[in-house]
Amino acid sequence: MSAALLLELRNLACGYGAQRVVQNLNLHLNAGDIGCLLGSSGCGKTTTLRAIAGFEPVHEGEIRLDGEVISRPGHTLAPEKRRIGMVFQDYALFPHLTVAQNIAFGIRKHPRQAQVIGDMLELVNLGGLDARYPHELSGGQQQRVALARALAPEPQLLLLDEPFSNLDVELRRRLSHEVRDILKCRGTSAILVTHDQEEAFAVSDHVGVFKEGRLEQWDTPYNLYHEPATPFVASFIGQGYFIRGQLLDPDTVTTELGALRGNRAYTWPTGSAVDLLLRPDDIVHAPDSALRARIVGKSFQGAATLYRLQLPTGSQLEAVFPSHLDYPPGAEVGIQVAADHLVLFPAAGSVPVLNEPQRHA
Repeated sequence: MSAALLLELRNLACGYGAQRVVQNLNLHLNAGDIGCLLGSSGCGKTTTLRAIAGFEPVHEGEIRLDGEVISRPGHTLAPEKRRIGMVFQDYALFPHLTVAQNIAFGIRKHPRQAQVIGDMLELVNLGGLDARYPHELSGGQQQRVALARALAPEPQLLLLDEPFSNLDVELRRRLSHEVRDILKCRGTSAILVTHDQEEAFAVSDHVGVFKEGRLEQWDTPYNLYHEPATPFVASFIGQGYFIRGQLLDPDTVTTELGALRGNRAYTWPTGSAVDLLLRPDDIVHAPDSALRARIVGKSFQGAATLYRLQLPTGSQLEAVFPSHLDYPPGAEVGIQVAADHLVLFPAAGSVPVLNEPQRHA
């Protein structure tokens, strides 16, 4: 049985005033799923979230929630009528209210208010802190209160705007997993906005990668990494490099690393110039290989070490080796390509390097 469609954005264009920040946006979210809008600052992800919440009108297209049109040009259903909860980046807790009073804010007329507050405190692991005020809580505890307050009215959809950005790295990682568990436990549908890939992948079932107001790809984290739809998605998600090659047949490309065969077929003409994406996990240590590379950088990561490698032609790659293989910069190592499939794009004017900050600005 297929999941029910909850949220649908059709040919959406929205922005601030006359300025259109987002164009031709199409995506859908099934009930019980967690989606994420991922991208750099100014790409349109927060504008989209605000339009879903009803804080901004739409210029074109429409937003549907559970089959009802809640936004279209000339019609914006008021935010308080949308059954949408919101968790803000700065938590937006009322400083003069206790934890319990903050949670109760949206359920003041609920016949079982005390029980709901107790359930929420238990859900977010804040039992016994109901009488404290926000300034008496840690950042992580404040975020849990904000989450509990948003969940108490049982919204159809929960929106989270950079909810972990004010927390330190380790707490952000731990809380992101906790939030996913809480949402899944309650069957709550949600849309998260973030610029952090690790956070997006940890929390979400589907992730949308934004670039300059347009959605490049809406897909599972696995597919975004292994099946990027555009060179931008390939460069924005994960690590790696492109190297130039030539298509020999639908599933084989020749490069300076030799002829490589994958498990997918491409329909471009034989002989087409292509750019091949190689992730660090596509390159393995092979001491006896005739293919050699020089180490020009390394980053120790505990169980593994990320090496930046330079081929004889000057092209560069990255590879992850077990950390006990400890090579110094300048050393020459044997490598081998171990890619189950080949990710190819028509050759660009110049070969782009992945994960350069200027590509994401």
